[in-house]
Amino acid sequence: MSGSSPFGRAAETAQSSDMLLRLLRVARGAGVRISVAEAIDAFESANAVGYADRQALKDALTLTIAKTFEDKQIFEQCFETYFKRENTALSGDLASKLPPPPTPSQGEGTEGEAQGMGGEGQGAQSALGQMLMQGDLAGLAAAMERAAEAAGATNITLFTQTNLYARRILDRMGLAELEREITRLRGEGNAELADRLAKARAALGEQARGYMERQLALFSQGTTREIREGALRQVNLSQLDRRDIQRMRQLIRDMAKKIAERYSRKRYRDRRGVLDMRRTMRRNMVFDGVPFRTVWKRERIDKPRVMALCDVSGSVANVARFLLMFLYSLHDVLADLRGYAFSSHLIDVSDILRRESSDDAITKILEAIGFGSTNYGKSLEDFCGMSLKHVNRQTTVIILGDARGNRNEPRVELMGDIFNRAGRVIWLNPEPQPLWGTGDSDMYRYAPFCSQMMTCNTIAQLERVVEELLANAR
Repeated sequence: MSGSSPFGRAAETAQSSDMLLRLLRVARGAGVRISVAEAIDAFESANAVGYADRQALKDALTLTIAKTFEDKQIFEQCFETYFKRENTALSGDLASKLPPPPTPSQGEGTEGEAQGMGGEGQGAQSALGQMLMQGDLAGLAAAMERAAEAAGATNITLFTQTNLYARRILDRMGLAELEREITRLRGEGNAELADRLAKARAALGEQARGYMERQLALFSQGTTREIREGALRQVNLSQLDRRDIQRMRQLIRDMAKKIAERYSRKRYRDRRGVLDMRRTMRRNMVFDGVPFRTVWKRERIDKPRVMALCDVSGSVANVARFLLMFLYSLHDVLADLRGYAFSSHLIDVSDILRRESSDDAITKILEAIGFGSTNYGKSLEDFCGMSLKHVNRQTTVIILGDARGNRNEPRVELMGDIFNRAGRVIWLNPEPQPLWGTGDSDMYRYAPFCSQMMTCNTIAQLERVVEELLANAR
């Protein structure tokens, strides 16, 4: 009767809402981006189709949440895994591990024997013990779900926490009472039933650990990904392991997407001190034209124009690879982007980067210009002859390189020409600052013609440069 009462329906609704919240958390952890508005839409869709038909629920949530084909695949996999987890809180092999129910020896047996096997005061009296002896998998599964909820099992983040949470679940299911019961039965001489309960307890412990391993696989994805990405953001790009290159590409795409969403819309800034009379009068009509609320004239912030010159020789090439990938992922946010690569001389690689995938483009660029002996002077000469006429006060010139020109003439005067025409000149050096100016480094000879110079050899530093570039656009 309680299920049809208002209290029963309210409890069922709350349980369904908690389930959906956990599912959305799993999907976010797997990489599906779900905004607050989309989460609200998901709840409305779920309420419209109900929770009884899982296929209808999956279809409705997929249409509401998934924005791309990749998101759709990820979410459907999360959905199936989540409800598989719910249906297999206790796997079927628990029944095979539980000892069979006791059978009376020699027919019905004597009254004393019957009491020894299950009589009052001598049989399994605890709720957990009775479910184990009866092989009540449904009851045990429900009890484990309730215990896991109470223990906060969905907060698991590390594999080392598996046993800890499994023990908490067993404690909330009544493990302490079961262990006292086993001890009591042994003391009363009922070793057979005590052994049966001990075997059942061990089998239940295995199930609890397996349950928590599934919880870890579902709910720790976001945390694991954040830890891995946090580490990758700080890795020196010149020392990047080959196995992490694909992860780094995805990380850059995600970072670029977030930055693009932030800066792609039209942006304005107030021209303080210049009053917009028309808008001020309109806003203050409610006050009979008395200007209680002033409105200042605004100027539009233009998208920045960028020219990126990248050294692709030696260890610098890996940093150049990711800088170009980063910049070309922001094509919607930049008004104009030209890419150049150089070692012994310089070439325009803009068309290659636009036509080809990032991997193919970098391969072609390295084949065309990479692995040569670096000559900054000649490369600056090539750039000025090719593109200096296109540099203006709206242009930011980014130079990525270690400024080591192998004792060739640095052509500092050409840097002066670029500096005088550009809005900003930013030099990114993969080397630590204490190495600048040592050996064949001409870094400090170029310094007077740079608006900004900084060490840049990690993704986190590249992100900081791009964020600042966009934030300070004219």
